[in-house]
Amino acid sequence: MSRLGKYTRRAFLGLGVAAAGGLAVGYYFYQKPYANPLDAKKAEGETPFNPYVMIDRDNTITIITPRAEMGQGVHTTLAALVAEELEVSLDQVVVEHGPSSSAYFNSAMLEEATPFPFYDESVLAELARGSMKVVSKFLGLNMTGGSSSATDGFVKMREAGYAAKFVLLKAAARHFGTSESNLTLANGTITDKASGKSATYGDLAQEAASISPPTEMKLKKAADWKILGKSQNRVELRDKVTGGRIFGIDVQLPDMAYGTVRMAPRNGVTLKSYDKTAALAVPGVKDIVEIRTLSGDGLGIIATNTWAAFKGAEALEIEWDDPFSLQNTDQMWSALENALSQEPAFELGGTGSDAEVFSSIPESEAISAQYRVPFLAHATMEPMNATAQIDGDTVRIWTGTQAPGLVQSAIARHFEMDSADVDVTTTRLGGGFGRRLEVDFSLYAAVLAKATAPHPIKVTWTREEDTQHDTYRPMALGDFKGQVTSEGTLKTFDMHVASPSIIASVMPRTFPGISPAGPDNTVLDGAFNQPLDVENIRCQAHLTDLQVPIGFWRSVGNSVNGFFHESFMDEAAHKAGKDPLEFRLTHLKRDEFLPAREILKKVAEMSGWGTPLPASKGRGIAHVLSFGTWTAQVIQVDVTDDTVIIEEVWAAADPGIVLDPRMFKDQIMSGINFGLSQALGQEITWADGQIEQANFDTFDAMRMYQAPKITIELLENSPRMGGAGEPGTPPSTPALANAIFAATGKRIREMPLSKHIDFA
Repeated sequence: MSRLGKYTRRAFLGLGVAAAGGLAVGYYFYQKPYANPLDAKKAEGETPFNPYVMIDRDNTITIITPRAEMGQGVHTTLAALVAEELEVSLDQVVVEHGPSSSAYFNSAMLEEATPFPFYDESVLAELARGSMKVVSKFLGLNMTGGSSSATDGFVKMREAGYAAKFVLLKAAARHFGTSESNLTLANGTITDKASGKSATYGDLAQEAASISPPTEMKLKKAADWKILGKSQNRVELRDKVTGGRIFGIDVQLPDMAYGTVRMAPRNGVTLKSYDKTAALAVPGVKDIVEIRTLSGDGLGIIATNTWAAFKGAEALEIEWDDPFSLQNTDQMWSALENALSQEPAFELGGTGSDAEVFSSIPESEAISAQYRVPFLAHATMEPMNATAQIDGDTVRIWTGTQAPGLVQSAIARHFEMDSADVDVTTTRLGGGFGRRLEVDFSLYAAVLAKATAPHPIKVTWTREEDTQHDTYRPMALGDFKGQVTSEGTLKTFDMHVASPSIIASVMPRTFPGISPAGPDNTVLDGAFNQPLDVENIRCQAHLTDLQVPIGFWRSVGNSVNGFFHESFMDEAAHKAGKDPLEFRLTHLKRDEFLPAREILKKVAEMSGWGTPLPASKGRGIAHVLSFGTWTAQVIQVDVTDDTVIIEEVWAAADPGIVLDPRMFKDQIMSGINFGLSQALGQEITWADGQIEQANFDTFDAMRMYQAPKITIELLENSPRMGGAGEPGTPPSTPALANAIFAATGKRIREMPLSKHIDFA
């Protein structure tokens, strides 16, 4: 049964009709594959088989893994998908990100962005996903996000490996004058069992590429996997531990200039006037360039070295034209409170109950709570940077980006040129978390490159510029109400979330001229789409523009609503006089909620849930389904003298299929630490139109001495595959808040938790 709200049913029925019409007109173009970008990039002796596999005559096997490697190990897992079917080991292959091309479009990211719960397999839900699959092909967006890299590549990259193996076997049969059944493959070599003679893939590559690829893909069954399902060594690990030049900030080119930027406090604030005299007097500063783009206005500083550029930026005297009425955080909270008092912009999920049900709860059974979370910066360890060069009619960009295609289109639009003339080299990323889905840092570098042409320029942001010119995780209010019956069950669950819209912020600077269709479900993600057996459910969004650029932050709306939803579930359990674990299990009876039940039971077993603890200690539990992975966590704290020590975290996750157990656990652990960091003190605040935080001294992450012991177990009960990068984050904050309540009786409903209690 679909849990989609009425408004969105109409919107997506319209989308379905539009998509069907598009297919009727353009079915040929939808079915036709994009051109293989490796054909234009190949060197002498190299043979591209498809967009993912290229083999050199010396038997160098290159696998293209076209998703951003930002510490999550995705290049290893994606390469393993190809290597498994190609019958080669990972230590035999070269792994590259590859060129920016629509051939590498990410369909899974858009398919799972539809406003339907992951477990909803109704006709309408499948129609919406199918429609977005069509849309993704036409848009051709090569992007990394939504924990979708492995799910998107799971079939297509195995098929790429199989297709290459298929034609190599046929070429070998011709070469040896035998049948394919007489051949064996191992380690990039094909051997004729009868004669004992062998030929490498490189020997056969040119002839194999002339053979038609298979029309039927006979992929291995999981029981036959040799690489997948097992932990692998990271393909980029050696470069990282030896200090290889692999990140955007490492790029070094001949005759290169260096630069930085001083941008307006937020997009929409314009450059009114400036005095560059003092900046040009700084030794090494060569020029000051105006930057006026869709992403923002400001100034670029060109120098002979990065430090000189930084000092020149400090010396600039700038006056901004700021039209915004919301200048401080208190005003923004008031705007959100006012939004909650207004009619909702849209509703998702729910059971379709009449409004009267939610307004006629007996006082003795009523429960309500209001939660709030602040703006958050991404705070990647590698600050924003890009190297750009304009050489004739070509713009070249070297940068760590999650969206090379968006970089191409943004630069092409700015300079009124063809996107094919923008060449993007994607380096590895020193952290992304959604920040590097934006194009601003690459676009600004291209603007400065116009002033240094034909010489390249590396533009590096200061940490302060990075922190104060982010696209932030939105601040939000959650007004949650419910009805807990005398039998101890949750009968009514009424959720209202006030927040700005991420999509409304992103679209004008990324896809100008295109209006988003339908509601922005990121506002309610983690609330409307959670597994829950409750008779009456309503989930409504109250939108308001806080005049601050916002964007995708690790786990997006789930990081907000996971805290709201699971904190409220704990409060409801307490009102019911029930154990928080048993209370959740009571409301997860439907067959499709089996993965949730099993991971809750598993994490309870792991943590010794229910066993006695000393008076100063407490355990909290939370479960959030996000990005296709059912994730439950238990956190244990010690609170002595009102100071919290996070002692231990247990997590159980079910993504359906685990391709690399160690890598998956690493990502769950990373997500937990990322989530706990916000609880320990992170927030972005505004005063007089400016961000108050600037560096790690005012926007810190959890330190190693604060990091708890983390134990993770993985299950595979889910019928569909989920992602790894983000699902660890949403349950961490409510589990921590619930643990603090268990230890102290103090209910904290606001992030960061450190505003109300001290952490060691």
